[in-house]
Amino acid sequence: LEMRNNVTEFILLGLTQDLEKQKIVFAIFLVFYTATVLGNLLIVVTIKTSPTLGSPMYFFLTYLSIADSCFSTTTAPKLIVDNLSHKNTISFDECMIQLFAMHFFGCMEILVLVLMAYDRFVAICKPLHYSIIMNQRVCGILILLAWVVSLLHSIAQIILILSVPFCGPNVIDHYFCDVLPLLRLGCMDTYVPNLLVVSNSGAICSVSFVLLMMSYTIILHSLRNHSAEGKRKALSTCSSHIIVVIIFFGPCIFIYTRPPTTFPLDKLVSVFYTIITPFLNPLIYTLRNAEVKNAMKKLWSTRVTSGDK
Repeated sequence: LEMRNNVTEFILLGLTQDLEKQKIVFAIFLVFYTATVLGNLLIVVTIKTSPTLGSPMYFFLTYLSIADSCFSTTTAPKLIVDNLSHKNTISFDECMIQLFAMHFFGCMEILVLVLMAYDRFVAICKPLHYSIIMNQRVCGILILLAWVVSLLHSIAQIILILSVPFCGPNVIDHYFCDVLPLLRLGCMDTYVPNLLVVSNSGAICSVSFVLLMMSYTIILHSLRNHSAEGKRKALSTCSSHIIVVIIFFGPCIFIYTRPPTTFPLDKLVSVFYTIITPFLNPLIYTLRNAEVKNAMKKLWSTRVTSGDK
């Protein structure tokens, strides 16, 4: 225990040490983060207040937006503040909280994307049984399962890190606390913990990615028998899902499936799934979706007319 207590805080090197670049990073990420939170909030409000958006797809989209907002909140505010204040320390406990929250909401996002793909699969491949298979109770249970799995995943990561003694250097070459950069600072042979990370985070990323790609392949294959209009609608939905999936899972797989080695590039790659994907999700899911756009217009016009009275 004495060994572990040597390190009470960590120093995060952030994305850059250059003061001029830090100002740019601050400005860019402030815009991204604000847009992410507002965009996802707008989706949640629109879906919750619109009677036309009651289908399972929108039920899952609500949770994706919540997971997105929380996920980017675990890393972005700290990164923004650090670039402004140049005080880049994080206490051991805060580091653990950040690690836990990031993996919890990250895993949640992955599982919700899987549920959304399953929902599209049922809608397109078994349209007659859709309302029976994807009823409200089933959707509720699926989301509850996603929460439970995410919780177990995060607890596993925390237990893993707490089993590693930290007795000195405390500089993390990253802009947030993550398992792999932390393991590099451990005062023990971290070969086994690294393998555990790959079998946990790496497996979640890779297996989910394969499942998603398989489901979209089946969906696209089954579209052959649909009408031109049906094809167009389904293709539009699926292509937007696939874009998100590739942008999110590509970097995620790149980082979590290759133990001990860490590249300087990792920090930049992490930006994709911690900051850019949560920002893109609301854009991709709303701009390509006529129902959501119409509901937003209605919501807006209701707000404007009630404001005029």
